[in-house]
Amino acid sequence: MTETTVTNMAKIGPVEDPARIASIDILRGFALLGILVVNIDFFALPMAIFFNPTVAGGFTGLNLLTWQFNELFFLQKMMALFSMLFGAGVILMYNRTESTGGIFGGIWYRRILWLFIFGLIHGYFFWYGDILFMYAFCGLLLYPLRRRSARALIIIGLFILMIGPLLSFASGFSLSMLRDQAVATEQAEAAGEEISGSQSAMRDQWQAIEKQFVASPEYIAEETEAYRGEFREMMSYRAGQTLMMQTQGFFFRELWRILGLMILGMALLKLGVFSGDRPPRFYMLSIVIGYGIGLPLCAYGMNDSLSHGFDFVHFFTVGGLYNYLGSILVALGNIGILMLIFKAEVMKWLTRRLAAVGRMALTNYLTHTLICTTIFYGYGLGLFGKVERFYLLLIVFTIWILQLYISPLWLKHFRFGPAEWLWRTLTYMKRQPMRVR
Repeated sequence: MTETTVTNMAKIGPVEDPARIASIDILRGFALLGILVVNIDFFALPMAIFFNPTVAGGFTGLNLLTWQFNELFFLQKMMALFSMLFGAGVILMYNRTESTGGIFGGIWYRRILWLFIFGLIHGYFFWYGDILFMYAFCGLLLYPLRRRSARALIIIGLFILMIGPLLSFASGFSLSMLRDQAVATEQAEAAGEEISGSQSAMRDQWQAIEKQFVASPEYIAEETEAYRGEFREMMSYRAGQTLMMQTQGFFFRELWRILGLMILGMALLKLGVFSGDRPPRFYMLSIVIGYGIGLPLCAYGMNDSLSHGFDFVHFFTVGGLYNYLGSILVALGNIGILMLIFKAEVMKWLTRRLAAVGRMALTNYLTHTLICTTIFYGYGLGLFGKVERFYLLLIVFTIWILQLYISPLWLKHFRFGPAEWLWRTLTYMKRQPMRVR
């Protein structure tokens, strides 16, 4: 290692304030706050609401309107934007490291390793809905793509995004055939006909699968009791849920969505979309297409789920596809409107606070968990399963106000949020200065 390399490596460190791209911080803050609208349901209510939201939280009146509001404007939309921004961060970090003569690979993989560890701790000790583990895994796959052109990244990203729906359709089609066979077997048995061993086996297989996706009142009561109980009890119960989320749930569907969106985010950063370098008409077009096609598509999917009684087989086959695609378009519409606000330099009272939330994204994300688990779990107020959807939304608004106020106040005195400071210190293997000079 030459003396010049050593000197350049000493320059490598976290992005200083002048080097930050304010528009990206604004987008990240907006996405993070929006993610809480979806996540709070899974902090406060049984996991079964993922496939059938009618089982808990209320589904009439204001509660139904709240569910529709969340489905239309927040579900998967904010996570789509956040995933794109994570991918953009790879290019930003790579460009900065290369400009200082550093070795990007070592820094990036250390960063991802610690995110992976944070995700395991967060998922198994606090909340099964952790996203850090999934982001870390996908982050491992982004490094080889850092030098690809924007055009190549868009092609690769779209290709990967389509793998999830294809796997989902294949699974749904198989489940549909299995269900039809099980129903036919039950009808034949009820008619007194003799059934074969293979027919009996398929019926039993279908019943076992159905139990996984259609939660019984006993199962919901068991989960509710666990999360209202002692920490040791809920940790034991949560371990199975977290393992399922980080294996079956992740590799079957989320991997392809998150990875594809991250790769698209890398392309959008290279095209200058996230930095506000595109002309206003570009962002207007993203709003028109994103909202004009994306929102109707999501609305159709929402009504389709209602009309099919939240049938999980239909969801896998085609029902989940509407929001899967529509949410990406809505995310692009959100980018367009926020970039126009940023370029026009209006609503600075809000954008500055959003940027502060975005700069402390990891801290604020983990704070969501600390606040919500304290409210809903047994070691806190024990309100799990007791609060209806509309009132959950009021809790979200309260947390938004707190973080929009506290984040800029914190950054007046400190360079990073506490979690960001720890992450950077571990990544660069050097204690980072915390206080603002």
